[in-house]
Amino acid sequence: MIYMDYNATTPVHPDVLEALLPYYKESFGNPSSIHWAGRMVKGALEEAREKVAALVGCDPVEVVFTSCGSEADNMAVKGVAAALRGKGNNIITTAVEHPAVLNACLYLESNGFEITRLRVDRHGIVDLDELEAAINEKTILVSAMFANNETGVLFPVAEIGEIAARRGVYFHCDAVQAVGKAPIDCREMGIRLLALSGHKLGAPKGIGALIVRKGVKLHPLIHGGSQERNRRAGTENVAGIVALGKACEIAKAEMAAESSRLKTLRDRLEHGILTEFPDVRLNGHPENRLPTTTNLSFPRLEADSLLLNLDLAGVAVSSGSACSSGTLKTSPVLAAMGVEPALARGSVRFSLGRGTTEAEMDYVLDVLPGIIERLREQQ
Repeated sequence: MIYMDYNATTPVHPDVLEALLPYYKESFGNPSSIHWAGRMVKGALEEAREKVAALVGCDPVEVVFTSCGSEADNMAVKGVAAALRGKGNNIITTAVEHPAVLNACLYLESNGFEITRLRVDRHGIVDLDELEAAINEKTILVSAMFANNETGVLFPVAEIGEIAARRGVYFHCDAVQAVGKAPIDCREMGIRLLALSGHKLGAPKGIGALIVRKGVKLHPLIHGGSQERNRRAGTENVAGIVALGKACEIAKAEMAAESSRLKTLRDRLEHGILTEFPDVRLNGHPENRLPTTTNLSFPRLEADSLLLNLDLAGVAVSSGSACSSGTLKTSPVLAAMGVEPALARGSVRFSLGRGTTEAEMDYVLDVLPGIIERLREQQ
């Protein structure tokens, strides 16, 4: 059973699992309680906050724990919109954002906000001159991802941050796919709000965080108690938070070596497929992308058929965002990049992770040609 869908989710790292288990057993207290049971877990929560901050280059007090990356994105986009509506109603984003951002913007658009959606080029990268020109006196937020979840393409984040800062506009960055895979420093990159998700880097599902830099005006999505410095009410998911902190600690220690290893494996896979089938097309920038991701279009094939046959061979891959699975629509990311609909319908994403091995690459390269040839013969 070969798993090559790490962009959808990752297995919980064994060390992360070991770290979180005590918080389902003896360390069960509510961190808001002042007695011994609460004090036992309050320190662990704050230690995890420090580990998250160390990975993404911010102060621990700027880390707000959420249930997932989608909540973090919604909190950033809607929270800024609510806090700054008196200043302006224009939000700038891109055509290739995750549905958590795109649909939050659609919601705001239905409530009187003006949404500017920037185009991307054929490699999936936004034009900085177009961004600069789009900012006006009513702009309150620029929301642009760090790395695309379907293609792995990296955005010019530091440049976007510089433009936003110079124009006096908040910059929100959805970094869910990038955290733990690419170096991130919120301070140096001018990122004012950053979303991340635990299950993308070896922590369990159900935990994420939004980095809210000091001075950012933001209304909370969830009202109630005073948790997370009045920014996100609700009893904290202590086990999840501890797990996220541990996963961030591991990622910080291993990222450089792991990125190099995975890039070698990814390039091996790409070279093998493109050599065997020269008509296959790489979607995204050939170099400027995450080392974990390759998105390929197979002419004259439907992705669903290819995915099903790979699954029967024990290989798990995807055709795009896991949040959009089950839909029959062409990927909006590939459409925005100008990929022809027929090619887009045959696109498959291979995403690698900590458990990926050279032997797995060899197996995929061994079974894939037969699957492709058989499917093409059936047409």
